[in-house]
Amino acid sequence: MNLKSERRGIHVDQSELLCKKGCGYYGNPAWQGFCSKCWREEYHKARQKQIQEDWELAERLQREEEEAYASSQSTQGAQSLTFSKFEEKKTNEKTRKVTTVKKFFTASSRTGAKKVAQEKIVKQGQLGRERNADNILRDLKEIFTPSWELASPTEEIQEAKAPSPSINRQASIETDRVSKEFIEFLKTYHKPGQDIYKQCKLFLDTMNHKRDLSIEEQSECAQDFYQNVAEKLQTRWKVPPEKVEKAMDQIEKYIMTRQYKYVFCPETTDDEKKDLAVQKRIRALHWVTPQMLCVPVNEEIPEVSDMVVKAITDIIEMDSKRVPRDKLACITKCSKHIFNAIKITKNEPASADDFLPTLIYIVLKGNPPRLQSNIQYITRFCNPSRLMTGEDGYYFTNLCCAVAFIEKLDAQSLNLSQEDFDRFMTGQTSPKKQEPDSFSPDVCLGVKQMYKNLDLLSQLNERQERIVNEAKKLEKDLIDWTDGITKEVQDIVEKYPLEIKPKNQALAAIDSENVENDKLPPPLQPQVYAG
Repeated sequence: MNLKSERRGIHVDQSELLCKKGCGYYGNPAWQGFCSKCWREEYHKARQKQIQEDWELAERLQREEEEAYASSQSTQGAQSLTFSKFEEKKTNEKTRKVTTVKKFFTASSRTGAKKVAQEKIVKQGQLGRERNADNILRDLKEIFTPSWELASPTEEIQEAKAPSPSINRQASIETDRVSKEFIEFLKTYHKPGQDIYKQCKLFLDTMNHKRDLSIEEQSECAQDFYQNVAEKLQTRWKVPPEKVEKAMDQIEKYIMTRQYKYVFCPETTDDEKKDLAVQKRIRALHWVTPQMLCVPVNEEIPEVSDMVVKAITDIIEMDSKRVPRDKLACITKCSKHIFNAIKITKNEPASADDFLPTLIYIVLKGNPPRLQSNIQYITRFCNPSRLMTGEDGYYFTNLCCAVAFIEKLDAQSLNLSQEDFDRFMTGQTSPKKQEPDSFSPDVCLGVKQMYKNLDLLSQLNERQERIVNEAKKLEKDLIDWTDGITKEVQDIVEKYPLEIKPKNQALAAIDSENVENDKLPPPLQPQVYAG
């Protein structure tokens, strides 16, 4: 079997990683193959179409209801017209009389109510003047003081939780650190920095009021905010492109550190269910070997083994990060370790066809926690420019392809028969390990001993299974032999039944009835002769 046929199941053309609309940016399976920009356009079109259809349906139903009501009223209108006028006149007369009677008994209470109302008006005027003075002082303070010095990180958190008092938020060490770093960073931008800070605070307040929205709608709000701020940095504030990228990274870090606990794997989605399904799937595929995936990595080389361990560590560490950009950085570091491992093994630069199978192997070997939740979080709340271009977008798109391949992996993808694939999946057997004699002399002794022990355990397992099977066979033979003997005994007993005869009378002496016995000669006596 040649190499091309072996890779038939996992080969992904690089054109398949790009947006299927042909814009040149990287696509994403979560966006149905579109990039973030094209996906938002398609999403808005579908949403507007759905709104229009719902509106037309509502208008049609309303018209039908009005027509039905009008038709029913036209038949009853002539009969009930006189009676309805009489009822209306009677009701008005009764209401007028009741109101007149109430006026005689509510004069004093109305006077007291007037006094209370006057006191309330005076108090409200005093409070209004105090509030106006406070507002003037606050406005003056905002004019002459930078916005990041108006509130500490802890005060910002208290303001953010005011719209939702049921949520008891506490300022974490990481949140305080990120807030201080963000404020120090914005000081270098002077006037644009103050505007950016106000925009971020306004966005956080808006998100706090939109907790009831779906996670997709919150994602749309975040993407719109990123786009608006980036446009203002470039057009209104004339910030250089290199500074725009740094500013957007800091804005994303500041915002998503605060929103992480609310938008990562929310209860309103099925992200957790998908995480458990992927973890279960990866555990079931623990038997997949590098040879099956045609991974061009030789873990027997110490440097390559270290690179593989680092790649697994990076992909697992992704779950501990809170900012989408930091999670993408973990994916990028993992991918670079993979490229280095391939380069050391092959003594030449790695290709894209070598990278994807190795990434799949790393994911299978590492089984990263909450993999689907992390992918969805990055897709929803990362700066879209990072996912559309650059190495971060390329590596993230490959990771999405790797996860999709693992979910759909079958016998044909690994060039196995369906029978062997089913046996491996159910755990009835496992693929044969590499023979210890085939190792090169430079391989570590510990690795050789490990494979020897694995081979010995495999032999012991086969021997145990053989003994168990023989014991079961012997037990069955013993049961069959016992049943056969029992049946034969029963057949003989049925064929020759046991008959019990009555007891015979005692026999008398043989010579008791012989009368002539007394006349018999005595028995012969032995004679002794001398001689």
